[in-house]
Amino acid sequence: MFKIFHIIGLAVVISLSAVSAKAESVNLKLGVLKFGTVNWELNVLKHHKLDTKHGLDVQVSGFAGKQASSVALQGGAVDSIVTDWLWTSRQRTEGKGFTFIPYSVSVGALMVNADSPIHSIKDLPGRKLGIAGGPLDKSWLLMRALASEKHGLKLDKSVEKVFGAPPLLSQQLEDGKVDAVLTFWHFAAKLEAKGMRRVVDIGQIASDLGIAAQVPQIGYVFNDNWVSSHPGALKKFNTALLEAKAILGKSDQEWERIRPLTKAKDDATFAALKKGYRAGIPSSWGGHERKEAAKLFSILAKIGGAKLVGPGKKIEKGTFAESVTY
Repeated sequence: MFKIFHIIGLAVVISLSAVSAKAESVNLKLGVLKFGTVNWELNVLKHHKLDTKHGLDVQVSGFAGKQASSVALQGGAVDSIVTDWLWTSRQRTEGKGFTFIPYSVSVGALMVNADSPIHSIKDLPGRKLGIAGGPLDKSWLLMRALASEKHGLKLDKSVEKVFGAPPLLSQQLEDGKVDAVLTFWHFAAKLEAKGMRRVVDIGQIASDLGIAAQVPQIGYVFNDNWVSSHPGALKKFNTALLEAKAILGKSDQEWERIRPLTKAKDDATFAALKKGYRAGIPSSWGGHERKEAAKLFSILAKIGGAKLVGPGKKIEKGTFAESVTY
């Protein structure tokens, strides 16, 4: 009889401990695009229970578009989304409290067919150029800035611009309906797997413009209320993220596990996506990178103006979470 009560008592203690541990974990509601690449590392984070390890309970919600996720963050439906720090700075300028930590340094690339006569930006005038992301796309603005500074070209006037969704533009490039495509990194990787040629990476363009560090343009953006309500939780989440990135950076076996999430139709595409993701893992984030981000802001603001950055003349204080450096 004593043994029975002892076992029951032990079970109750274990159960209560589990409930207590769960109660002490910090809930984090993340809003991400349903088919975005960020889902890969979040899947790894959840699969290996890296959030639980650091006292968090990460709950991921999928959204159909960037605008929907932004509305969810501003309305308090989620605590964090993945977007860029320019948006974050603009929101802070307008009195809305959000803060940024890095996701990836990969942005995009200018892609052409293998036999294209286009070998540099200076070959673009007179061509039909597909641009993903719209007239204020940051990659397009940076390419315009470099064309003007290094080659004296006004790309906005000298190319025939075709704005559209990345999958549509990729198909138009394959069909020969556009001469080149400026697109996001994962679509560039897919095109490369099909034999298309990479003319220049946006990271190289930023470097040519004098940006002396790999500055992540997109990241996890948090509501300041969540950050202040859970002291230390943001840093713990970033640690969990870095652990997930480290797994994807080293383990080919882990990539095989998440392969269905990549939607890769063949081995070449899968290999290109894996290579592209790994190349985008930030190696450092601190004072140097933030200083270079300020320089990047100035370049983008000069081209994009108030339509891009709002009334702010510089990155608003608090845009980058001060507790997160590595």
